[in-house]
Amino acid sequence: MTSEGWGTPPVEPIGQHYIVCGGNALAHRLVLELVEHYEVPVVVLVPDRTRDHAPRIEQLDGVAAVVEYAGVTEEALRAVRVETARGIALVDGNDQENIHAALSAQGHNPNIRIVLRMFNQRLGSNIERLLRNGTALSGSATAAPAFADAALSRPNSVQVGDRFLHIAYDDDIAADRICVVADRIDRQDLGRIRLLPDQEGDSASFVRLAGEFGDGGPIRSATEARRATEPAPVPDEPSPATGGVAALQTLPREPAVRIPWWRRLRWRLLDTLRFFTSARLRVVLITALAAVLFSFGLLWYLNGDFAWTFYASLLDLAGAAQPDQPGAGDGSGTGGTWQRVAQVVITFCGITFAPVATAIMVEVLAAGRRGQHRNPGAGTRDHVIVVGLGNVGTRVVEQLHGLGVPLVGLESDPQARGISAVRALGVPVVVDDGPLAEQLRRARLKHSRAVVAVSGDDATNLEAALEARAVRPDVRVVLRLFDDSFASHVYATLDNVASRSTSYLAAPAFAAALMGREVLGTLSVFRHVLLIAELTAELGTGLIGLNRHDLEDTGGVRVLAVRLARAPQLLHWNYADRTRTLEPGDRVVVATTRSGLARLNTTLTENS
Repeated sequence: MTSEGWGTPPVEPIGQHYIVCGGNALAHRLVLELVEHYEVPVVVLVPDRTRDHAPRIEQLDGVAAVVEYAGVTEEALRAVRVETARGIALVDGNDQENIHAALSAQGHNPNIRIVLRMFNQRLGSNIERLLRNGTALSGSATAAPAFADAALSRPNSVQVGDRFLHIAYDDDIAADRICVVADRIDRQDLGRIRLLPDQEGDSASFVRLAGEFGDGGPIRSATEARRATEPAPVPDEPSPATGGVAALQTLPREPAVRIPWWRRLRWRLLDTLRFFTSARLRVVLITALAAVLFSFGLLWYLNGDFAWTFYASLLDLAGAAQPDQPGAGDGSGTGGTWQRVAQVVITFCGITFAPVATAIMVEVLAAGRRGQHRNPGAGTRDHVIVVGLGNVGTRVVEQLHGLGVPLVGLESDPQARGISAVRALGVPVVVDDGPLAEQLRRARLKHSRAVVAVSGDDATNLEAALEARAVRPDVRVVLRLFDDSFASHVYATLDNVASRSTSYLAAPAFAAALMGREVLGTLSVFRHVLLIAELTAELGTGLIGLNRHDLEDTGGVRVLAVRLARAPQLLHWNYADRTRTLEPGDRVVVATTRSGLARLNTTLTENS
């Protein structure tokens, strides 16, 4: 590793370039976005040329320079010419390091555009106030919804106004769809997918019909008309347009999680019981509770008076029962052999509750002091196993926990930062560096509904998927994979599987933010990404005076809705007036591909 301040010559004089600080997967994807789609000069600052993704970043065409420094120091920023750069992205290091680097970059260049990765989103929103021209994004928070929705086999959605946009496939496409977003979908060859293909409008058939007729009648001859009606010959090769279709649709509310309420209630009760008690204490409590309920039922049956039975049972539990006096009755009322037996049982069970409660309190306090992790109990059913509790895994757990889905975390590193956050949510965690098959068994794989493998290593994630399928061939599997070709083979080989890439989902949002564009969210079409962005027509943005045709003619862009300046609270979906030009204050919501947003950004920059 090159030491700070020496060994790496500074970048030759360069201006209007973009700086990417980091050598991880997100930095790699972000550099690709900038050089391939936005076609801007990029200087990369890596901590080590020989580790992580740095060697592959150096081999990318279009990268102006790769500079090695151990950290983003003052000298490192001067070496990458931060004073003449247009923007800088800090996508490596922890939150504190990125904040310090962002403030340092702003000190060297007050007008520079700053995008920094922050795990703590609340802290990030506060840091944005300190930056003159900056924004804080969370790569894990951007990607987590896609992993969570894939685990639940429900469509990934992005909220726009009071509606939720989602992707529907083939037979699930409704008649009121907004637009077709993909065709040629083939699980065996995902490279054939076309995002936002050119589609004919609803009036295309009428335009063709008008072209075939003149003022004096049909232009085509009878022979041509007959040939047009004859069936076309069947080609030897399948048509390139064959395959599945995906369309963008709106929902009035977010897709619900299909888990019955009684299952959620049962899991919550069992989970709470497991949190406060060990297995032995649970046996004692359940046995005592069953005896009390049985005795209460017997008393009620013999007396027929629910109020008196309830009153007497409470006194017996508290140890305040009044025994019958010899010869005080004829065996009825509060007497009688079976009634007395039942009351004795309730009294003895009540005596056991006090020491058991004390033992529970001592065990909980001792376990908290020892930092012990909760293991899933025998009552864990229909849960999702999250393998890897790093940044992404923690976000996925938070997302699913908020939906009321039962969860089990699995982590091999006892020092992983996500363990404490997951424990704070009351989610059981299996911490073990042993064989993955044994860890999955302890996580009760046989009773799970899905396995989400989101560790930072593709091989570990694939191993988790194969081990899970060896035990449960029908279990839902969601993998985090960086390599696209690797993911294509997984899709072609395994059924009921989904693959997502955190960097692939997050990098377009970081690149758009670096260019000053606001991305509301990302939608996954298998391994491809569709961006939902909102653009504001303001002076200097290049949007004023453009119409819907101008925006869509760049290619890879569809205008979904328009928010007029005179009525900013109202969204006009599928705005019909394609020739109306945008005025100051108007906002447009677009669906775009990565390259489409880059081309649109270039057009707007030229206009401004």
